[in-house]
Amino acid sequence: MSQDAVKQMKQAVAKAAADRVQSGMVVGLGTGSTTAFVIEFLGDRLRNGELSNIRGVPTSFQASVLAKQYGIPLVTLDDVTKIDVAIDGADEVDPAKNLIKGGGAAHTREKIVDSLADQFLVVVDSSKLVERLGSTFPVPVEVLPLALSPVSRALTALGGKPELRMGVKKDGPVITDQGNFVLDVTFAEIADAAALEKTINNIPGVLENGLFVNVADVVLVGELVEGQPRVREVV
Repeated sequence: MSQDAVKQMKQAVAKAAADRVQSGMVVGLGTGSTTAFVIEFLGDRLRNGELSNIRGVPTSFQASVLAKQYGIPLVTLDDVTKIDVAIDGADEVDPAKNLIKGGGAAHTREKIVDSLADQFLVVVDSSKLVERLGSTFPVPVEVLPLALSPVSRALTALGGKPELRMGVKKDGPVITDQGNFVLDVTFAEIADAAALEKTINNIPGVLENGLFVNVADVVLVGELVEGQPRVREVV
């Protein structure tokens, strides 16, 4: 599939998600290429007067920078008592709406914000749909730097193959917004995602992992049908 076709799907699903936001809402702003379009479309709606008085809770430096660029007022979790809707992408979505996230190394903040929202709305293109989690994407695990070696050994003992994520156009490892490392862990099979999520998070030195089980409420999927972008809802 061409890059232009993928962009069309992402833009279509991002616009469908942005159109669901109503005036006065507190909105969790996700991280990644699809949610970047969501933030842009929300900015457009604010600018043309279609939307007013929304506040965004960013899940990363990227989301914060984009929100400021497109004129979306930002708040922190200290400033609000609830999040009406969080909109975020995913690297994989299984038939039960469980996710792997963290391709952008923002999964810790994303899990906090997405889990707090009254509704968590996932936006993906059709390439992210899988039958079983872990089939196309490793599980990202955010790790305190001092615990890198023991955590790697523990993940290997669980049957995983951990690999330290390295920076692009930067020497050395990726550093998260919290100042930590990311291990991308490949599993031959994830039979029980809920159990694995808890087991990984119980390893001392792990901050959070990219398995999002029973968090997503609605998944919007951007597809191309006869060359035209279409959005399908998975409830």
